[in-house]
Formats: sequence, C-alpha cells, structure tokens
Amino acid sequence: MRTTPAEALAQWAHDLRPTAADCELADRSLRDTLAVMLAARSDPLVELTRWFDDGPRWAVAGHVLDYDDLHVPSTTHVSAICVPTALAAGGGARAYLAAAGVMARLGNALGWAHYSAGWHATCTAGAPAAAAGAAVAWGLDPEQTAAAIALSVPGAGGVQRSFGTDGKALQVGSAVEAGMRAARLAGDGARGDPSALEVWMRLVGGDPAALDLCGPAVPGGLATKIYPCCYALQRPISALAGLAGEVQDWRDVVRIVLHTAASTVEPLIHHTPTTGLEGKFSIEYAAATAFLDAHQGLDCFTDAAVRRQEAREIMKMVEIDLEPGGTDLLSGKLTAEVEITDGTLLSASQRFPPGSPQKAAGRDDLAAKLADCARGLDLETSSWTWEHAAEVLREHVPGRSSAATGGR
Repeated sequence: MRTTPAEALAQWAHDLRPTAADCELADRSLRDTLAVMLAARSDPLVELTRWFDDGPRWAVAGHVLDYDDLHVPSTTHVSAICVPTALAAGGGARAYLAAAGVMARLGNALGWAHYSAGWHATCTAGAPAAAAGAAVAWGLDPEQTAAAIALSVPGAGGVQRSFGTDGKALQVGSAVEAGMRAARLAGDGARGDPSALEVWMRLVGGDPAALDLCGPAVPGGLATKIYPCCYALQRPISALAGLAGEVQDWRDVVRIVLHTAASTVEPLIHHTPTTGLEGKFSIEYAAATAFLDAHQGLDCFTDAAVRRQEAREIMKMVEIDLEPGGTDLLSGKLTAEVEITDGTLLSASQRFPPGSPQKAAGRDDLAAKLADCARGLDLETSSWTWEHAAEVLREHVPGRSSAATGGR
C-alpha cells in the first residue's frame, strides 16, 4: 500500500536521531524562544489566556511580540509552535526537533502559493507539527503518530487577516492546543484516516508530492529575529537604520523609496498603523523607527511609539516600488533610497538581513536580545536548558499545568 504523507512524516519523526548540529539548533531555539515568552509575560493578551493549558498559553506568549524565529523557506514560525509543545509535553530537544522537522517539511510542501493565498502557515503547518512533537514526547508509535497528525487537521487553520491583532498569536495557541489534543487522543486509542492530511493539503493549495524527508532535522535552518516585528521588516529596518546613520537629522529627509519583490511585503498589511501590533506589520513604520530610534527593540513597538507625531511624518515620506513576483520574504534584493534636502541620494542594498541563516546573529546580538527580553528577572540566561525551561515558564508564565504523559 502507498505511504501517505502523514504516515511518512510520522515514521520520520519516530526514527529521528538528532545530529550534533541539530541539537545545537534546538538549544539556540530554546533560549531564543524562552526569552521571547518571558518578555511577553505581562502582555495583556497573555494575561487573558491564564486559564489556557501550558502549551497553548506559552505559544501565545512566544508569538504575541512577533520576536520569535522563522523558517524562511516555508514562512512558518517554527519555535513558537514547537518549543511550547515539547516543554508542555515533558519532552526535550528530540521532541522539539521532531515537531520542527515536520513543520518545516509540511510548510515547504504547502508552498508559497498557500501562504500568498492568505493562510497563516505557522498555524496550518503548526497543528500537525504539534501533534508529531507531542507524540514523540509521549512515546507514541508511528501508527499512533500518523493518527495524531490526521486528527489535528481540523485545527490546522488561521489567516493572515489577523496579523496586527490579538488573533494572530491566539491562532498559534490554537494550533498547539489542536496538535497536543490530537496526540493525546491518538495515544488513548482514537484513530483517524492518515490520508486526511493529504486531502487537506490539496484543498489548501499544497502539493503532497513535494514532501521531502531528506536533509537535517530542520532543512534550511532558522532565522533569528533581531527586531521584534514581522520577519518581512528585518531587511527594511536593517538597511534604513544604516542609512539613518548618515543623516544628521530625520527632518532633512524628503523621500524614502524601497525597491523590493512583491512577495516580500505579503504580510505587511498595515500602511497607517495606530497600534504597536499594527506597527509590526507596517513597512512605513519600519522606516520611522529606523530613523527615530537608536535601537529598534521592544520599546519601539508600543502603541505610544507608533503614534509619535514624528513617526507619522516619516511614514508619509515612504514609497514602495514593487517588482512583480517572488517566492518568499527574502526574494531578490531590497534596495533602500533616501533623498535629503540638499539633493543627495543615499542608497543601500541588502540580500539577507542580520539573523538569517546566511548571516547568522552574532553572540553579542543574541546576548543583547536575551537581556532585553529577560530584563527585570533575576535569571542567568546562559544556563537555560531543556531540563529546566518548563520550570522557569511555570514560575513566570503559568497556565493550567498540562500532564507530562500522553494517553495509553
């Protein structure tokens, strides 16, 4: 009999034996995601989810600031799904990598057409990934894991129209909840048709034949965010911040033009943002914070920061020149041009932003991010491990504690 995508992914997850490089990626992702979850511990939305189980609540905390990592080829926020799942299920690096590998591969097979149609791929690929990760953490066999993946399909939803609202992070929490629930049901004996995943993939524009089980646990690696906003803004902020250093005063700027492929602005749906969340999906606000702020950190994406009069004035100067096409958020080069009052035209081009797999974040960048996220907490971030991370979260971001064992 032909192996379905759900069965193939389940067997891959069950058989996974991480390499040293895989484990290094998992440990880096844990520290980065844990920091982001702690930074969101007092966020109003996280406060509203205090009655959620650990996994879904931690997922909301991991995504609400949009500071979490990204798998660029599939346009999915892998660790916001996979770290909370592994920790809440009582698993470690292997459970995380199993979930992350399923998510990256499924996201790749769903493809850019799926994302550009308006789906939130972090959630659509995330629910089956959470099912696989919990299944590995709870010791389910390949048949049970395939059933869990199939049973997660009803929860594999989410749309980009929610970007810039509380709905975006809540969708991520829902994906983790759906995946973990499916794994628990499968462990308790529930069965599903493994072909459900394949049928669903076709319905939402994916290509089951594109599923590729080769390569490292997470093919293509993960991009670490340097700025707490949509990944599509990492290049514009980086390029414009460099040019801002050449301008004595932002008031000398008369025109800002960004040349980029159409695909790279797909999620940037807010052109006149009025809230911090909307600012995280606004290329116009990216220009404003690049010129107004010495460091584009958490404090630059508050409601008050976005509503600054100076920011409103800079946003009006921004023009976007889109080149047709593109297949991801880093297609082609981004070129930023800044015209100043004396007629001088400043220009900078960028292919990969800092933090991307091709331009990995340096140790100092990561340390600064972790310190910014964990400020106010007496924690030694360098010692965060899979063994102790859940304990840290249950102290600072507690939800309804999830059982650490799956059904039998």
